[in-house]
Amino acid sequence: MSVALGLIVGLLAVRLLAQVGGAALHAPALQRRNYRDHVLPTAGGLLAVLAVVVVEGLRALAAMVGVGDSGGASLARVLVLAACVGFGLLGFLDDVLGTENERGFRGHGRALVTGRLTTGTVKVVVGGALGLALVGAARAGTSGGRAIGDAALVALAANLMNLFDRAPGRTIKVGIVAWIPLAILAGTDATGVALAPVVGAFIGLLGDDLRERLMLGDTGAYALGGVLGLGVVLECTPLTRTVVLAVLVAMTAAAELVSFSSVIDRVAPLRSFDRWGRRAA
Repeated sequence: MSVALGLIVGLLAVRLLAQVGGAALHAPALQRRNYRDHVLPTAGGLLAVLAVVVVEGLRALAAMVGVGDSGGASLARVLVLAACVGFGLLGFLDDVLGTENERGFRGHGRALVTGRLTTGTVKVVVGGALGLALVGAARAGTSGGRAIGDAALVALAANLMNLFDRAPGRTIKVGIVAWIPLAILAGTDATGVALAPVVGAFIGLLGDDLRERLMLGDTGAYALGGVLGLGVVLECTPLTRTVVLAVLVAMTAAAELVSFSSVIDRVAPLRSFDRWGRRAA
């Protein structure tokens, strides 16, 4: 499967799932108020996660009968699928059980000190462990320090994408911008092909997100960010990964002090890009 075909198949799969299963998102447990105080279904990113599972399952079946990738599932595809499902599950846990009482690392840290385990803390701990498992499988034999850094990169990418999920379409737009240089670097290699259905699935949800028919929720933001972070680990050199990790750490720290939304609104090009396609206020 080529990168272009992967994008198309991911997009078509999520649109099909949205048509036949989108009503499930209207369950009372998934109703949330958005930034305009409208009640919308959250966890819409679950559709993208399920679409990726379906695409990879069908792609594996096709390979078994001699169609497409004769070599079967590549390690990159298996790892990307695991990241998409694993981080999507962590996000879904927060969408269903999380509250707005504690936000940011400081808020969850204060809750932990008082003996309360928040879903945010679970995401940090389990997300880090998932990152370690993925890195260990992707780069067997890597030194302990490098493995911890790469795992932190994956987990922080998932968390940072979630921090952008404060306006319709923003997370998917940021994800596409982050994916473009990675796609250019990966080209048609195993990582590039593995990422394509995931990105295609989220592109397929962009219209619904912009028109406020659903919210990606932590489910979608965590899945997309985790997959892109893993893509960096799979494709980039140690130096590049160190730079990306430093940027992620800096942006995560900055988010504790300033609002990304306020920064975006103050910078004209960012504001225009952010508001493109959204409904008028």
